[in-house]
Amino acid sequence: MPDSGLKPHLDARTMTPLLYVLTVMIWGTTWIAIVLQLGEVPVTVSVFYRFALASLILLAGLRLSGRLRGLARQDHLYCMLQGGCVFSFNFYCFYSAGAVVTSGLESVLFSMATLFNAVNAMLFFGQRIDGRFWLATLVGLAGMLSLFWKDLVVGGLNLPMLGGIGLCLLGTYLFSLGNMISLRHQRRGLDVLSTNAWAMGYGALWMLIVSWISGASFAPSWTPSYLWALLYLAIFGSVLGFAAYFALIGRIGAGPAAYATLLFPLVALSISTFVEGYRWTPAGVVGMGLILTGNLLMFCPPRWVAWPGRLRWRHGAAR
Repeated sequence: MPDSGLKPHLDARTMTPLLYVLTVMIWGTTWIAIVLQLGEVPVTVSVFYRFALASLILLAGLRLSGRLRGLARQDHLYCMLQGGCVFSFNFYCFYSAGAVVTSGLESVLFSMATLFNAVNAMLFFGQRIDGRFWLATLVGLAGMLSLFWKDLVVGGLNLPMLGGIGLCLLGTYLFSLGNMISLRHQRRGLDVLSTNAWAMGYGALWMLIVSWISGASFAPSWTPSYLWALLYLAIFGSVLGFAAYFALIGRIGAGPAAYATLLFPLVALSISTFVEGYRWTPAGVVGMGLILTGNLLMFCPPRWVAWPGRLRWRHGAAR
């Protein structure tokens, strides 16, 4: 009996939402582990441990399962660049900015990855940006501003705050560039897990060099909380989280995939509600509603949003 093609279609429809939900749930919970790592161990050293461990776990798993794919020298150079963008220096920027910038403001600034990815994908790969994306992004960003409005106005703008905002934007743009490199890998037919394994290793190497130059102590914290946080960040936040996210980029594009960043704070705040007693304000509820509406517009557009696209298709077919 010939293959009808139905099963691959169903698989694709199932896999994309699964990858999206997996990315949101994993990265929406990593904030807990990151907080547990802050303290006596320097930031660069913690990031080095995280991605060194993640790279070793992924390389070993791929080698033992026979799934590790070889890379050309040029591909290794791109993996080295990707490691610097998304597995090291972007984290350094956000950790450093955390000294003067609230976590809420960091979340708002990181959500700019949606715009950065859309623009970079257009510049580097010629991907078209449709009106639905801009509408969904506008609604989602409005939701982020409402959700963290109190954090945005606390303290006002001063030189340290402006420097922290600059670091957050730089870290977000580096993250976006790493997304573009992952898209480049996938367009060349390279295996996502293999490129991730090498890029994480190179990212750890970047942080090793920075830590050594700065004279940081490599002594880890042997407390259970630090060690459990390290394992969670390495295995779930890095190996599984980045695999799901980069696979999502290959399926739906860099801009829509980055829209998941708008949902990370909702997961974090939902957990904080039960763990830390976070209290929702009217502005927070409005922000949550706008963010969810933006996701609806992005992935399940109502008829009045999708109608112009169908009209253009019909006119094109008529010609």
